[in-house]
Amino acid sequence: MAYDPQTPAPPEAPDVAQVLRVNYLSLAKIIALRLLITAVLVAIPVAADRLLGLDSPFVMLFTVAGVGTFVLTVHRLLYGIRVSQCARVLRDYPLEFHPRVIKKRERWTQYGNVFEVRVTTRGQHGAPLMLAVNAPGRRRWPEGVEDGAWLAGDLPFGGVLVVPGSNAMLFLKPADWDKTARNREEAGAERTARAQRAKLNSKTKYAVMMRSGA
Repeated sequence: MAYDPQTPAPPEAPDVAQVLRVNYLSLAKIIALRLLITAVLVAIPVAADRLLGLDSPFVMLFTVAGVGTFVLTVHRLLYGIRVSQCARVLRDYPLEFHPRVIKKRERWTQYGNVFEVRVTTRGQHGAPLMLAVNAPGRRRWPEGVEDGAWLAGDLPFGGVLVVPGSNAMLFLKPADWDKTARNREEAGAERTARAQRAKLNSKTKYAVMMRSGA
């Protein structure tokens, strides 16, 4: 990627293996915390019965809450694990630094917050509006991403943003899949084949991970 003399040099490119380790660990911590909460909620009625002799239907509500937490954790995992998808993208695409990422808006879904963003490139116009989700499932917007991030991917198909310094990772798909169809049709055989290898050519991934009202 070419930079003019007035453009600050990009930060050092992140180590992809390290980025993935950090995000897999983050995902593991989220799941471990949810499972711990589940175990505590289920254990409360047992402890109350054995230690205090309490056998109240109200106490059993903790068990119901624990089972509900476990079901929601599994349900969210089925739709929300994006780290492995990001790993495929990072394997097939090189990282390029983009000096500005603009967050337009944000919405809550049960699978994680979905951000609408534009990834801009100096000297280019018409960057598509993208949907972005935090890969391991955290809801917060990564700090510092507005100052630029490393992109792996092909925007009409999707990609991955890696935030310098923090190794935070966002999975991207076009906000309007049908509107960007012409860009994909004109991409050529090489770009299309690469997107297929990275599993970015399917609307299914977009619908499952970032569907409206989810």
